[in-house]
Amino acid sequence: MEALRPVPRTLLRDRACAAIRDAIVAGEIEPGAVVRDAEFAKRLGLSRAPVREAFARLVDEGLLESKPQSYTRVTPVVAADVRDAAAVVGAMHELVTRAAVPRLRAADLDLMRAANDRFAAAVRAGDVDEALRADDALHDVLVRVAGNGAAAATVARYTPLIRRLERRRFGEGGSCRSAGLHERLIEACAAGDTPAAVRITADIWLTLSDLADADPVD
Repeated sequence: MEALRPVPRTLLRDRACAAIRDAIVAGEIEPGAVVRDAEFAKRLGLSRAPVREAFARLVDEGLLESKPQSYTRVTPVVAADVRDAAAVVGAMHELVTRAAVPRLRAADLDLMRAANDRFAAAVRAGDVDEALRADDALHDVLVRVAGNGAAAATVARYTPLIRRLERRRFGEGGSCRSAGLHERLIEACAAGDTPAAVRITADIWLTLSDLADADPVD
């Protein structure tokens, strides 16, 4: 019975990590909250081992902090950390944009346009979660087409730190990034204008540094 093969431990760890990461970014687990492996193992229907492994990864990503034999808790949102993450993620997006533009196909551009349509609709509706998902989907096209695994891993590692502040800021009534910048990016990509696409990408991610500067979280 091929469908009943054992699930690899790494897959359980990855699932646990994704679920806990999403809850932290969404604000369902607030900064400063203590997390316990036994509690999360029960909630996720897992043993404690993959949850401990997920905690270790999230400590490495900066979403959790741990003091041995004492506690593991959600880190505070610190503007300086967000600025640092935005600088790194922005640089990686510029890198992948430069590599991806010459390789983009019509189907890729269609995916970017569809994602931006969803983004604009979500912003109008005040749906922060959907706006951020659509934003990720748009930029992920360029990450995928570029094919740079190191850049993709770096983006995946540091983006949640940024999203946590973005979500909170927009949830408090702040303005979401304009779909107009995305439209300009797509136009540059469609025209094969790599320098313009890279400049627009830099503008997009610069707004995240500005967001951190404007947020009193230090």
